Amino acid sequence: MGAAEFELMLKSAVGAEGVLVNEPLARHTTFEIGGPAQWLVLPRTEEQVAAVVARCREAGVPWRVLGAGSNVLAPDEGLGGVVLKLAENFAATEVLPGGELRACAGATNEAVAALACEQGLSGYEFACGIPGTIGGAAYMNAGAYEGQFSDVCASVRCLDGEGHVVEVPAAQAQFGYRHSLMMEQGLVILGATLQLAPGNREHIRAHMADLQRRREEKQPLEMPSAGSTFKRPEGHFAGKLIQDAGMQGKSVGGAQVSEKHAGFVVNTGGATASDVLALVALVQQEVNSRFGVTLEPEVRLWQ
Repeated sequence: MGAAEFELMLKSAVGAEGVLVNEPLARHTTFEIGGPAQWLVLPRTEEQVAAVVARCREAGVPWRVLGAGSNVLAPDEGLGGVVLKLAENFAATEVLPGGELRACAGATNEAVAALACEQGLSGYEFACGIPGTIGGAAYMNAGAYEGQFSDVCASVRCLDGEGHVVEVPAAQAQFGYRHSLMMEQGLVILGATLQLAPGNREHIRAHMADLQRRREEKQPLEMPSAGSTFKRPEGHFAGKLIQDAGMQGKSVGGAQVSEKHAGFVVNTGGATASDVLALVALVQQEVNSRFGVTLEPEVRLWQ
């Protein structure tokens, strides 16, 4: 099947307006880095997601899922195949009886935390400043400030390898530190149901405001990045190791180890993926040399 025919199939699945051709990924990642995706596809329903994935599998076309692009480093040369974006186009939320909140994969953590607060539901405050989506939070069991996604997850709605929509109960999701069954098996996350607890709106709002203030004080939110660059090594803090290794402020091209928080690599302007990868390797080498600790990237390095 030729590219033109496959493109028509994509457009038949989601509509012509939902298929962007040679779309720069820098426009869709918080790092503001990345070359063109051959096709960036914006489905609006579960049926459309399933149809796009089925067409890719049938045609042997590679595909990836992107949310808010907050934990991704996309390559400078771009990517062939389909990037399936589940963000504002796939972001419906619904409050259910009994303290449950259901959100599609593209709903942002900020929006879900705000809705929970509005409804007087507590438990998702920790995620109010995590710059990603519910899908990404479920995929990597995102966490911050002593909370993590698995603490409040009731189930995760997924598209399995057979193209069937399934509900994965939290008890079967194999949540761990930056890990899940969905990550392990490459499932497409369509959404999740959270189990929250009744709370005082003003107390919830104040807690969220405090967490946001702490983020703003400590993290380089004013600069493009992909969040924390490295996972927390057992028994250590990545930022402290990097700082003690003398790497804070170190630059390669437009990429820099943040002067505000050494756990972040930031784009100071015009950084390329190659710059970031070279700096990450340099930091890993120096920390390993000085302390014998191997830093593992938390950022997904697309190749």
